[in-house]
Amino acid sequence: MTDGNTIERYVHSHIISVKEHLMTGVSFMIPFVTIGGIFLALGYALSTFLGGTQATKSIFEATGRPDWFLAQIGVAGLTFMVPILGAYIAYAIADRPGLAPGFLLSYIIQQGNVLKAAGNVIGLQGGSAGAGYLGALVAGLAAGYVARWFKRRNVPTMIEPMMPVLIIPVLTMAVLSPIIIFLLGVPVAIANASLTSFLRGMQGSEALLVGAILGAMMAFDMGGPINKVAYVFAVGLLTEQIYQPMAAVMIAGMIPPLGMALSNFIAPQKYTAEMYENAKSAIPLGLAFITEGAIPYGASDPLRVIPSIVAGSAVGGAASMALGITMPAPHGGIFVFLLSNQPLSFLVCIAIGTITTATIATLLKSDFEETVGSTDPASSAQTDD
Repeated sequence: MTDGNTIERYVHSHIISVKEHLMTGVSFMIPFVTIGGIFLALGYALSTFLGGTQATKSIFEATGRPDWFLAQIGVAGLTFMVPILGAYIAYAIADRPGLAPGFLLSYIIQQGNVLKAAGNVIGLQGGSAGAGYLGALVAGLAAGYVARWFKRRNVPTMIEPMMPVLIIPVLTMAVLSPIIIFLLGVPVAIANASLTSFLRGMQGSEALLVGAILGAMMAFDMGGPINKVAYVFAVGLLTEQIYQPMAAVMIAGMIPPLGMALSNFIAPQKYTAEMYENAKSAIPLGLAFITEGAIPYGASDPLRVIPSIVAGSAVGGAASMALGITMPAPHGGIFVFLLSNQPLSFLVCIAIGTITTATIATLLKSDFEETVGSTDPASSAQTDD
């Protein structure tokens, strides 16, 4: 019985430490999400003001225009937020020696050309999408634990100064690069290619089902590769003047940050103070169609958050397709809702999905927060008594 209690306490302690590592990464990532999302949204809003829908579509080709500069800053923030997440997860585990490997491993598996080449090397034909924030979580944890293992080795006094800045980072990258790229990145790329093929075969399917699937995909990895597959699918249909999927995708992409923020506001006792502050930035991010605003919630509690946001986005996407709502603009969120054929219905679908996500998340978070509360030292002491 004593051995059983010891094992249980060890597992419990390990789970809590992993959660703390993840939250460290999230806390450093949040400013990148906020800056990237807000500046990109401002860029699209200004682009719409300057030239309407056509200007919005060509924002990244309008070099030197004010909206182009805003978009460049926004893209930079959203590009680096995922490697920052992996970097500071590794930093939380191994301190400075884990920082660079965590960043570089998380960054490299976001590069579609690298994953495609890796697939060719091992004889697997994959897609060209990145591994997203879920890949960064794995890469950050792996980099941190490997770097910490090297850090704890006894070495001659003469080479100790070189360990944190040279030997440990290089060895960590050498050990993990093939594992992270080939075993983690390539399967994700292959899965994305399969999903793309599957979606293309669904164009004639019943609208409700298509909307639910696209909505669920937009929410599942919160801006990651699966999200991008659904988004690119909808954008590709714009050239054929098919605008309903774009509306469903935009509505679904706005729901995760809005739904989690709403849950956070109506049940603040179920979230950390840091998450409550994040909710304030999640609202403008969600309204601006920046699904990544929900990543801090997903990274801290994926088993409860992901089902909640998938359900809400699926409901919103399905409702949009069923109502025949269209959206000719590829981005912009709330700033372009007047371009829809049914602006009011567009907003109603967002509200329905947001409420669905908030309700499910609030219900699911209850038991989890009791568990977290029990990890408080004072609470643990009472339990031991």
